[in-house]
Amino acid sequence: MEQDELLRRVVDALERLDLPYLITGSIATILYGEPRFTNDIDIVVQLPPNRIDDLAEAFPSDQFYLDSERIQQAIASKGQFNIIHPASGLKIDIIIPAMDEFDQSRFARAVRVHPADDYEATFASAEDVIIKKMQFYAEGGSEKHLRDIASVLRISAADIDRDYVANWSDRLGLREIWDLILNQL
Repeated sequence: MEQDELLRRVVDALERLDLPYLITGSIATILYGEPRFTNDIDIVVQLPPNRIDDLAEAFPSDQFYLDSERIQQAIASKGQFNIIHPASGLKIDIIIPAMDEFDQSRFARAVRVHPADDYEATFASAEDVIIKKMQFYAEGGSEKHLRDIASVLRISAADIDRDYVANWSDRLGLREIWDLILNQL
């Protein structure tokens, strides 16, 4: 299975189950910026505990690995869990949102995109991808997040609502990082 097939499969499952989701992370960065290698798919999913079995059924155990106990823990802690396709080594990181004010904003600003000609998927907005990348940079200091942000700003500059990013940067304590990024452009 190739990554684009896995993305289509997870989107089909989430939409069939009517679970609100946002594709984010590297896949979204590639959509708005420059192509780069990634071996996982990051998706924020509003998954209530009573839908765990439905999600598990969408990814049969003879093809995929997922741990129901880990899913329950992720829901309780607003953390994440993985769906792994062992035959290909590909992985889906499912992130459970806290649904705080920022998450609510992200879901309200989601965009429908055609990752391929024959289907649509829901992606986080470019601005929200930038903001999350700044948060990850603040947490871990990985330069790849800054490179991803720069890539999005170079390719999608005309479409980026910089006031929105600046506002959330102030509210989330990321202003210093945002200013650093803008000064480097």
